[in-house]
Amino acid sequence: MSRRRVVVTGMGVITPLGESVDAFWDQLLLGRSGIREVTLFDTTGFDVRIGGECTGFDADAWIDRKVNKRLDRFAHFALAAAQQAMKASGLEPAAMDLDRAGVIIGSGIGGLMELETQKQRLLEKGPSKVSAFTIPKLMVNAASGNVSIEFGFRGPSNAVATACASAADAMGVALSFIRSNVADVMITGGSEAALTPLGLTAFAAMKALSSREAPPTEASCPFDVRRDGFVLAEGAGVLVFEELDHARSRGARILAEVVGYGASADANHITQPLEDGRGAASAMRHAFRDAGMEPTQVAYVNAHGTSTPLGDVAETVAIKNVFGAHARRLAVSSTKSSIGHSLGASGGIEMVVSVLAVTNGVAPPTINLQSPDPACDLDYVPNTPRDLRIDAVMSNSFGFGGHNASLIVKRFP
Repeated sequence: MSRRRVVVTGMGVITPLGESVDAFWDQLLLGRSGIREVTLFDTTGFDVRIGGECTGFDADAWIDRKVNKRLDRFAHFALAAAQQAMKASGLEPAAMDLDRAGVIIGSGIGGLMELETQKQRLLEKGPSKVSAFTIPKLMVNAASGNVSIEFGFRGPSNAVATACASAADAMGVALSFIRSNVADVMITGGSEAALTPLGLTAFAAMKALSSREAPPTEASCPFDVRRDGFVLAEGAGVLVFEELDHARSRGARILAEVVGYGASADANHITQPLEDGRGAASAMRHAFRDAGMEPTQVAYVNAHGTSTPLGDVAETVAIKNVFGAHARRLAVSSTKSSIGHSLGASGGIEMVVSVLAVTNGVAPPTINLQSPDPACDLDYVPNTPRDLRIDAVMSNSFGFGGHNASLIVKRFP
């Protein structure tokens, strides 16, 4: 029996560069940066004061105010992006078999802002002042649970927490649910709002973040010799995955087909990637086997590309090992150069970018690439987008803990 095929029929984003797919894509292709000084909280005395903040986001514009109070910012992002994706898909819950529709949204950390807020209330005002909504707001599955409630989806409702690979792994599981005939529709992707006082200082204490602040827009510079760490960001990327015949039966606009998913573990170090990139390479190879494709069929790779000294080199080595001679013909870019690293949401946002690259025939740029690192010697689409025939895209996501995930999307039909 042939395997059920899975397509993308809707997408939504909340990013530092825009709160709609069109706005985000336009700014990305213009080479704009969404990185700036943080305004969510007072950063006086902080070692790092910049981030990829969604400054224009107003939860009340998306969600009823009474509901808002019961949600952390990361769940706000997830709901807003899911609403966009559902609207774009044309799906109407009232006309659906809701037992065959599910939600799986990844987050690396969950409701960190709520955790900090309630710990402060405990210390300053005592146990009686801690909110009864604390746990429902901070739990990692709050995004999936609240999206499921929003649309009445009664199929599989899960959350994935594999650090910066969370969204990619969530989409991989969503793909398997549809392929295995457990569901016909899945809302999937990732959401994160860890740009908080504790989040910023904790990552800075690890020496994981860029210390370059003049100007903030140039702090994220993947594959450049100047890179000194990633820029912490927030946001969400959510997509509607749908079984092909289900989408066709209702005349849906099909954006792309999801054809491959691969995952692996470095099993080496809790934060540092393997220098030879073999864990990342394993995930990529698994994705190709799953898709039944050869590396030569991919024209563009949306790289994990976080702007860290070790990570960018390891990914470059992995790409060269997997793609062989074809690596020199690939377009490879990191959109984190424009929006920073949104941790568990990054794979969702980058899957949106990958679908847009296929549908528009454009590889988005790696901005701030002025002096390429000799160890990073691929074509990273420096600073300017490129028109390109793109039949298939690979999107990579790698996370602390040694988690690696790769997805492949193809042009449809």
